[in-house]
Amino acid sequence: MKITKVEERGVPIAVVSSSEVVITDVQSALDLIATVHYEADSDRIILNKSLLSESFFDLKTRLAGEILQKFINYRVKLAIVGDFSGYTSPSLKDFIYESNKGKDIFFLSSEQEAVEKLSKLA
Repeated sequence: MKITKVEERGVPIAVVSSSEVVITDVQSALDLIATVHYEADSDRIILNKSLLSESFFDLKTRLAGEILQKFINYRVKLAIVGDFSGYTSPSLKDFIYESNKGKDIFFLSSEQEAVEKLSKLA
């Protein structure tokens, strides 16, 4: 796993990259939050969707809700970047839509869009 720190409008944002899945369960999400805080001193994280276990996108597993609740509890803003058009579940589409209306979790199409969004938040 590699963490790259970018700054936009004076806001530090951690961009996490890896060749393998980084978040498979709640504990791995907590580990990521702690690692990013320690290594990049940032409470804003950008992840490509490929770094999340595919079961995250199956809402029946409740994994997405449990993991994202940890980010909210620890006041870490998260942008998940990728193409979500391949998912056909109406409930997942609603989940993504509602998340994007909030101020903590975002599902966006590009890293640049994620940097813009996370740097504008108070």
